Amino acid sequence: MAGFTLYPAIDLKQGHVVRLKRGDMAQATIYAEDPGEQARVFAAQGFEWLHVVDLDGAFAGQPANAEAVARILAASSLPVQLGGGIRNMATVEAWLAGGVTRVILGSAAVKNPTFVREACREHPGRIVVGIDARGGMVATEGWAETSTLPARDLALRFEDAGAAAIIYTDIDRDGMLGGINVEATRELALALMTPVIASGGAASLADLVALKAARDDGIEGTILGRALYDGRIDPAAALALAAAP
Repeated sequence: MAGFTLYPAIDLKQGHVVRLKRGDMAQATIYAEDPGEQARVFAAQGFEWLHVVDLDGAFAGQPANAEAVARILAASSLPVQLGGGIRNMATVEAWLAGGVTRVILGSAAVKNPTFVREACREHPGRIVVGIDARGGMVATEGWAETSTLPARDLALRFEDAGAAAIIYTDIDRDGMLGGINVEATRELALALMTPVIASGGAASLADLVALKAARDDGIEGTILGRALYDGRIDPAAALALAAAP
């Protein structure tokens, strides 16, 4: 694989930029009041994508931070991949028409796989499947529910759907700064032809080094959250690492 992409995360709760611990809405730290300004900061730092999550929407099952997303889109020309509360084709098409480059379908992948396949078919290259796992099992509804379906089995169901990528999140590590679960992410990537984006727990440049070493195994990039906001990962150093051969 040619590149290794870093996706700085802008997670939205009630219009603010926050980070959660293990997906717990009660453990939210506000990092910025203005999501548009945060988008400008990431663009100025040199990032090439934005990863945006409507946290309230994920729990509500429908978009809940449309105004905040609009501010992000207006503030930067960076492509945005957006997830959270996208459960039907009308919502997919509204976001894509509104300027979002890729939409992430997570809970729908478990509960309405036919819709996800249809979305991939109708919008090639613009649908990402989000697989969030707790203890290796898929979680849905903003991580509030944990199923008995292994993450690998769900990923394989969409191998022929034409998704642009699969985002694999280890919930137990998300927001905890404990390090990416590189081995589990690599194992998933090796089982698939679809590129995998790692998510959950990146704490240092060492995590990025380990992930990039697995680039040829199918790990296309990683999402950066709390460590970026806390200053544990320097944006310039991370981007230089990602760009190096």
